[in-house]
Amino acid sequence: MTVKTTHLGGTASGVVVGRVAHGLMTMHLRATELSDEICFASIKAGVDRLPPGVKMILNSGDFYSSTMGLQNVEMLGRFYAKYPEYADKTFLSVKGSVDVTAGIKPDCSIENMRKSVINIAKALGTHKKMDLFQPARVDKTMSIEEILNNLVVLVKEGHFAHIGLSECRAETLRRAHAVHPITAAEIEVSLTAYEAETKQVIATANELGIAVLGYSPVGHAMLTGKIQSVADLPENDWRRHFDRFQADNLQHNLSITSIIANIAAQKGVTQAQVAIAWVASLGQHVIPLPGSSASERTLENCAAGDVILSAEEIKALTAFAEAGAVKGARYGGAQEAALWG
Repeated sequence: MTVKTTHLGGTASGVVVGRVAHGLMTMHLRATELSDEICFASIKAGVDRLPPGVKMILNSGDFYSSTMGLQNVEMLGRFYAKYPEYADKTFLSVKGSVDVTAGIKPDCSIENMRKSVINIAKALGTHKKMDLFQPARVDKTMSIEEILNNLVVLVKEGHFAHIGLSECRAETLRRAHAVHPITAAEIEVSLTAYEAETKQVIATANELGIAVLGYSPVGHAMLTGKIQSVADLPENDWRRHFDRFQADNLQHNLSITSIIANIAAQKGVTQAQVAIAWVASLGQHVIPLPGSSASERTLENCAAGDVILSAEEIKALTAFAEAGAVKGARYGGAQEAALWG
């Protein structure tokens, strides 16, 4: 059983959750989507590790599939229909409000966001309502105040109870929170994604009582020790388009991560668990959000929440992260332009 817990922020500050959340993207955003049986087992594995009364954060998106459709959310609808008792054991966060015909372009107009949340509700069915909705990216064509006012309208209409943001700057988070309490800010946080803005968002969230969901805490698997070259990625894998996974960049980035392997070996844990534990060490309000599509990986990720790093280990890992020696942008291209809204 997982021992450590934490809580969310904003309007969900009373919700106690597991120390590590569960991202569901890789179940369907892949060349061959996984069966319900595999997905259900992965979800249940994490939830069943938690003490009574503690919820598992499940993180989905209305474009999490190879066709940019609702397959991931539809799977959740079937999961809750089969296991209705798990509805109260989970806190469901869903991202949406993007124009998938334009390369996942943010569109936070009230019309598009309403369409998004209605489609999500239909896909989920009657056994579970999403707890938190967040625009997948901040729409830079609108003020954050206008976006929040639109989200508040949707809360009042009863589509969801809590509001989150994704890939937002610290200033944006502060302005948004002044309009309506923000429950969580989802940003990339890892030993290879620890920028000045990352630190500012974490500090601002702590000041305002907002949770931070740190996605990709293992650097899109770069920090796990399981990837040795681009050849280890499936032919259609989306990471092949990322700057950091281009051949020369990847070899450099893998060569500088020996500190993680050394600490993992000394502690008798996996490299992924060290990377996740470091993200958790950044604050009680920082919740690592690794993805998992297999039950054994879910269990490994959850167990990382109970890994205790020494002060010396945290210092060494933080020095590595702050050195910024990783080569390549986080994404590159149009996706990079949508970050830090």
